[in-house]
This record gives sequence, structure tokens and C-alpha cells, in this order.
Amino acid sequence: MSLDAEVGTVDSSAKRNLVASEEGPILEPCVGMEFESEEAAKQFYDEYARRAGFIMRIDQCRRSEVDKRILSRRLSCNRQGFYAKARDKFGPVRKPRASMREGCKAMMLVKINKSGKWVVTRFEKDHTHSLVVSDRPSRNSMDTKDRRIQELTTELKRQDRLCELYRGLLNSFLENVEEHTELLSAKIEVAVNNVKEIETEVQ
Repeated sequence: MSLDAEVGTVDSSAKRNLVASEEGPILEPCVGMEFESEEAAKQFYDEYARRAGFIMRIDQCRRSEVDKRILSRRLSCNRQGFYAKARDKFGPVRKPRASMREGCKAMMLVKINKSGKWVVTRFEKDHTHSLVVSDRPSRNSMDTKDRRIQELTTELKRQDRLCELYRGLLNSFLENVEEHTELLSAKIEVAVNNVKEIETEVQ
């Protein structure tokens, strides 16, 4: 799939915003670039990040106060911001863990307009760290496979829980049947003995 296909609508100025890389020219984001959906914007920026040499972080969003739908989304470098030390509710500050964050400002902000398009309203290109191009797959292909694996894993766990539940119900049912069978056998035995006693008395 080409980047233009993922983006949906790209103006002529955006098409000229190309940077060379080993895999070919990289289409950089630019203010005014339009996407058909939020997901298309994520896919585009993730592919741009992969080829430019950093990892995308799906960052903050702004929602409508009326229906809670997402109105804007910020896509950042994964080294955006700084790691905040978390204090335990009942104890001292937890042992610090290694963090990749170092206050990188690189980001792309997209907002939905009246026509339903997602438009780049801000783009910060420069990073505070060196970029390392990796051969990881794009988010689109990785997400499709990972989502399917996650769905199948979730379904498998659900089926395991159902099997465990049905197994418990079946065992409980068999125990009840066994108890009722024993009780019924005892009653039948008592009834048979009573009949024999009556027959003996009659004779």
C-alpha cells in the first residue's frame, strides 16, 4: 500500500515535502495535510517514524464534551516528556526504572474538521536524540497480526473459562444424580421390604 493511499488526500505542497532514505523518499508530514480517518493519520505517522528512525507514541487526545468523540489527537516520539516517579500510596518513592523519555518535542497534531477529514495542524520535526532506523514492520501490518493473535488468545481464554464452568456444572449434576439414585434405591428397597412383610402377614 502506498503512502498516498493511506493518507487519502495530500495536497501538492505536501507531495513535494520528501526526504531521501535507504528505502526511498519519505513523505514528511506538513501542516494542512489531510487524512480520511484518525487511523490513517496514525498509520502514516508510524510509517514516517519507522523510516525516519524513531518510534511513534499515540499521545493525548481531546474529546467532545457532548458525545465524547475524539476531536484531535497528538502523535509523538516515544521519547516525548519525562518519566514521573510514582509514589506508593502507603510507602516511599518506588525504585526508579529505566526510561526512554527525554523530553523530545517531535510530534504531529491532527484535528478533525467540519467535513470529517483529519488535518495536520502542527508538526514538530526536530528530535532531541539521535535517530536509528530499524527494520521493524509498520504499525499497520503489525497491528493486524497482533490484533488477530490477541483476539484468538482472548477467545481461547474465554472458551477455557466456559469449559471449566461446564465441567463444574456437569460434576455437580452427576453428584446430584448419584445422590438421588442412592436415595431412590433406598426408598425402593424399603418399599419392597414393606410389600414382603405385608404379603407374609396376609399369608
